[in-house]
Amino acid sequence: GTGKTESTKDLAKAVSVQCVVFNCSDGLDYLAMGKFFKGIASSGAWCCFDEFNRINLEVLSVVSSQVQAIQFAIRDKKEVFLFEGTDIKLVPSCAVNITMNPGYAGRSELPDNLKALFRPCAMMVPDYALIGEIVLYSYGFENAKKLARKAVGSLRLGSEQLSSQDHYDF
Repeated sequence: GTGKTESTKDLAKAVSVQCVVFNCSDGLDYLAMGKFFKGIASSGAWCCFDEFNRINLEVLSVVSSQVQAIQFAIRDKKEVFLFEGTDIKLVPSCAVNITMNPGYAGRSELPDNLKALFRPCAMMVPDYALIGEIVLYSYGFENAKKLARKAVGSLRLGSEQLSSQDHYDF
C-alpha cells in the first residue's frame, strides 16, 4: 500500500494521541459505529477507519450524521453534547480519519454529505529507488543511482520470496 493507515497512526503518535484503527467491512451497522464514535468522543482518541468505503451506503448515510454531530460539538466548544439520545462528555482532541481505495470491486463512492466532512489527502506509492539514491548520495556514494536500484531490487525480491515472519520485515 501507500501507507495511509501508517501515516495516520504516526501523526497521532507525533501529537501524543491514541489512535484506534478499525478495519471496515460491509457487515458494519450504524449501531456499532455509534458505539465506536461514543468512545472516541468521550476519550479524545483518534480513530482510523481503514477501507471506509467498504461500508454499505445505507450505513454511511447514518454515519454522516453521527460524524457531523461530533464535529458540531467540537466547533461549538461544548463540554457535553447529545449523541444518539445519550449525553456524552466531549474531549475535543478526538478525530475521525478514514482511508479508502476507490475503484476496487465491492467498494462504494462516498455520499457527498459524508465527503464534505473529511479533508482529502491523495497518496501514492513512494519511489524507493529515488529515496535510496538521495540517502546514498548524502553519505557520499558516487554510484548512488545504480546502488539504489540494486538495493531496491534485492529488497523487493526478499519481501516477495522470503517468509513473512517478523525477522524478515521489509
